[in-house]
Amino acid sequence: MSTPRARLIADTAIALLAERGMRGLTHRAVDEAAELPPGSTSNLARTRAALLELTLARLTELETARFAAIGTPQAAREIDAMTDMTVEMIHMQLTVGRVTSLARYELALEATRRPELRKVYDEAGRAFRRTAVAVLAAAGSADPERHGHQFVAYVEGLLFDAIAGAGPVFGKEELRQGLREVLAGMLGR
Repeated sequence: MSTPRARLIADTAIALLAERGMRGLTHRAVDEAAELPPGSTSNLARTRAALLELTLARLTELETARFAAIGTPQAAREIDAMTDMTVEMIHMQLTVGRVTSLARYELALEATRRPELRKVYDEAGRAFRRTAVAVLAAAGSADPERHGHQFVAYVEGLLFDAIAGAGPVFGKEELRQGLREVLAGMLGR
């Protein structure tokens, strides 16, 4: 984000999406929640589409920084290292990143109805999938493209089920066991 005010507006929009859903995200609601003068959000993001794109850009920035703090994909060439790295990412998304996860799901659903947002959302998602493909390729996957996409789908399913679905929130050991089994199957180990 280019300015502190843009970050404040985007961070507030993320919190509102998680708290109130898509219908609760308005320019006025962001101004009020961020304690900004009326019209501040619309001065930065004129339209709803611009506000959604700003929010998604900030959300991607936050998630990228969180994942980078866990470790580098190049360090995760072995199943145990990949498993541990992924467990930490999932645990982070379920705890300190819960608000961003909820907001991301709201934006994902909205992107199914807004082609301009779909384009931005898909580009952000491609970056995370490229990382998964690279990690699985480095670990010796026979089909890293397919495995990378399937692994991201598996992780997203776990997250969605724990955050928005009826599933349990698994502890780290349960996550580790399931992820290791998936990776062992993909890597033939």
